[in-house]
This record gives sequence, C-alpha cells and structure tokens, in this order.
Amino acid sequence: MKSLHIKHITPFLLIVFILLGWSNQTQAQEKEKIRIKADYTKIIDKHSYIDLAATARINKKNTAISKINLMIFSETDDDQLELGQVTTNADGKARYIIKDFSKLLRDSLGFYNLRIRFKGDDNFKKASKYLTFRDAHIEAKSFTEDSINYVSATIKDVFLDSLLPEISLNVNVERLFKSLPLGKEFNYTDQNGMIVVPIEKGIPGIDGNINIEVTLNDSDDYGTVKALMNTSFGTPVVIDNTFEKRTLWSPRIKTPFFILIFTNLLIFSMWSVIIYLITNLFKIKKS
Repeated sequence: MKSLHIKHITPFLLIVFILLGWSNQTQAQEKEKIRIKADYTKIIDKHSYIDLAATARINKKNTAISKINLMIFSETDDDQLELGQVTTNADGKARYIIKDFSKLLRDSLGFYNLRIRFKGDDNFKKASKYLTFRDAHIEAKSFTEDSINYVSATIKDVFLDSLLPEISLNVNVERLFKSLPLGKEFNYTDQNGMIVVPIEKGIPGIDGNINIEVTLNDSDDYGTVKALMNTSFGTPVVIDNTFEKRTLWSPRIKTPFFILIFTNLLIFSMWSVIIYLITNLFKIKKS
C-alpha cells in the first residue's frame, strides 16, 4: 500500500515543480511597461514642437528609457497620418519639431489629436500616448502712454476665430538664467481677450533693447503658447571697456606708455653710469 501511495504522489510532485519553474521563468521574461509623457508647445511665428519623455518602473524606481524609437501620428476618426519619429536620448527625452503645422489633421471641433506610439521590443511592452490640443494665437505689442511703457497681448482661438477671456498669461523679460516677471503673478485677459502690463523702468538691455515673452502655460486645451517680441524700452547697458585701455590696473601687456618710457629711460641711465665707471676704471688701471 505504501509503494502504491508513493507512486501516486511522485507524478504530482513532478507536475508541481514543473509548474513552479515555468512560473518563475515567465516572471523573469515579463516585459516592463513604458510610460510616455508628451507636452505641446507653440512659438508664434516660428515653430511648434512636442517634448517627449519615456520612463519605466524598474526595481521600484522610475527609470528614464533611452534609445527607443517613438512614432508620432496625427489622427481623426476617419484618417491617420504618420508625421515622423524620434529617438530618446540618455535622459529618456526627445523633441519632435512640427515642421508644417498645416499638415496636421483636425477634427470637426477644431482639435488636433496626436498619438505617440512605441512598438515594443525585447525588454519593454508596446505603449501609446494620446495628445489633444487646439490652436491658439497670441499677438503682442509694446506702446507708450502718459510716459509709461506698456506691453499688451491678445489671445484667440484660431479655429473659432474668437478672443479668449479669463485666460492667465505670463509676461517675462528674457534673461540668461531666469526670466524677469512683469505685472502680476496672474494676468487674466478681459472680455476682449487682452492684457496690458506696464514695463518697469531700469531694466538693462544691450542698446536699450529687451526681449519680452508672453506665455500661456500648460493649458488643458491649448498646451503652451509663446509670443516673443523685442522692444527698446530698456536701459542701455554701459559696457566697461577700460580693460582694453592702458591704465594702471590693466594687465602687463596694457601698461601705460609713460610708465614704459620712464622705466626704460631709468634703466638706460643706470647702465650708462655703470659703463662709464667701468671704462674709467680701465683707464686708471692702464695709466
């Protein structure tokens, strides 16, 4: 009876071990899931682009995924157009520049629907990200009224051809490291889709020129829209070029001429005296 019982148990144990080994192998071969982030930005009178980022949860950490190809499609319910593809860099990021905005497919409500697709590979599952936005336009200009300088901007929906009220726009002066904000923290457009912001005095700029940007930041409907403009309402920067002049605090190669002449004359006079004395010593010795 015991031998019979053992004969029945042995196959069962073998099946259990095989299933456990297959399960472990399947878990080891399971592909990671990629997350794609997409942000749309439009620069007025220049170009539009999409900033992309690919990450995955690996070993309980968000890890940037590099060197994967992301394909970009413009879609409607009835049509699909492949725009191009980009490859993520070492930080898992990529930027796709929309060279011809007019080629994008637009639905009947004025929305542009883009799909970013990753086909998948040996390590990662296939993934997709949908990005939807409308087209907005910002027009900015500067003017002076009652000796005060201003920048004004209007924003409108291109498809509806209507101005957009109660929209928050940021106005900044471009700087090398960090932009200088103008006006209030939130500048909301009026019923005519317009804001007017005073330009502070004393903002330095080369030849008095400063670059101002008016931005709609990360809108749910329009993405990020920027309008750039140049105005001469800044304070001219006085460039200190004394470094190139011959002054007492200049480097050695820029020593003032009067010091060079004086020191050389002094050295010449000292050597002249020394040579005169040596010559007289020889004459005395011979005599």
